[in-house]
Amino acid sequence: MKAYVGLGSNLGDREAMIRIALDDLARIPGTKVLRASSLYDTEPVGEEEQPHFLNAVAEIDTELTARQLLWNMLLIEKRLGRVRTHRYGPRTIDLDLLTYGHLVLDEPDLQVPHPEMVKRSFVLVPLLEIDPLATHPVTGEPLVALLEKISTRPPTRRGSRLWN
Repeated sequence: MKAYVGLGSNLGDREAMIRIALDDLARIPGTKVLRASSLYDTEPVGEEEQPHFLNAVAEIDTELTARQLLWNMLLIEKRLGRVRTHRYGPRTIDLDLLTYGHLVLDEPDLQVPHPEMVKRSFVLVPLLEIDPLATHPVTGEPLVALLEKISTRPPTRRGSRLWN
């Protein structure tokens, strides 16, 4: 199943954390990282008194269910020092399951597609970099049209190329 994973970090060596998380995603059994976007420097959302984030999106192919994939992503976060003290707080790594094929799930601990995805330029910009024709799994609307509807707060600035 094709899925998109959002990656973000604003503590420590942000780029190294995202690269390690990508490598760890590729090591999940039955999962392959197909592509990853450039890195994007963004201001924090919610709690604004914290360091800027680096964000990226990866396209993966997996044989796992959405729940199995999420479980593995949470293990990667834990291994990389993620401590969940409060929502929108600083973090060494943040992995979000953005989409999982055309699956739609709304459970207390797993919502697919990610409910905040269409409100966040730091998700849509890197996702559209790797898949310019991507559409929303529920509405079928092109993500580029959804990006045009939101303000670019926080600003999303392209940084270094993550993969060549």
